Amino acid sequence: MQIQNSVAIVTGGASGLGLATVEKFIAMGARVAIFDFADAGAAVAERLGTNCLFQKVNVADEASVQAAIDATMAKFGAIHICCNYAGIGSGVKTLGKNGVFPLAEFNKILQVNLVGTFNVLRLAAEQMAKNELVEGERGVIINTASVAAFEGQVGQAAYSASKGGVVGMTLPLARDLAGYGIRVNTIAPGLIHTPLFDSLPENVVASLSASVLNPQRLGRPEEIAHTAVWIVENGYVNGETIRVDGGIRMQPR
Repeated sequence: MQIQNSVAIVTGGASGLGLATVEKFIAMGARVAIFDFADAGAAVAERLGTNCLFQKVNVADEASVQAAIDATMAKFGAIHICCNYAGIGSGVKTLGKNGVFPLAEFNKILQVNLVGTFNVLRLAAEQMAKNELVEGERGVIINTASVAAFEGQVGQAAYSASKGGVVGMTLPLARDLAGYGIRVNTIAPGLIHTPLFDSLPENVVASLSASVLNPQRLGRPEEIAHTAVWIVENGYVNGETIRVDGGIRMQPR
């Protein structure tokens, strides 16, 4: 699928991996709708111009996502690409000095990271199915997991479960949507230098960088965006989870 003249939804597009992907798609001639709960998305859309739309969205809420889908269709007339980056983290042990992991918090992580991802992609797929079939394709869905889906660390039970769920549904989704000409793939990033890392001491960042096999540095958001571009443009990539992590294998802590 060509990115130029396509319409993309990018959840979590106001910052980090999502923002890098939004900027890359816009530069390549796409029209992009940012779905984000952060108001910062409005400034991003204003900066990037008329080919960018911001919608404040709670990805786990059906009505919120449907309203944003409707606004995207009204402005751009179609949806060809859906990139799901929206997510939240967690660092709570199953049983710790403060007691057991609160079930409400566990559910919140799953609702945003797993249910929210499915909520957006299913409604996006409904619109993609209306597109003209071009070389066997009507749409591309890219979800975001994490290396924590495979090597979750201490305190990551909820986060790993949510991202493992994203990995686990990748192939069934690709099978479900194959008849409509919609491909589904997942990116599993490693340690990527998002704004979160800017608040960490230099020695901590250096230690994390040294844990990467090669190159020994944090990944860059634009490297994830580049992977998203490659997935969109390579029509033979389907049902896959692709690690982009410098070869890291996370340790327990």
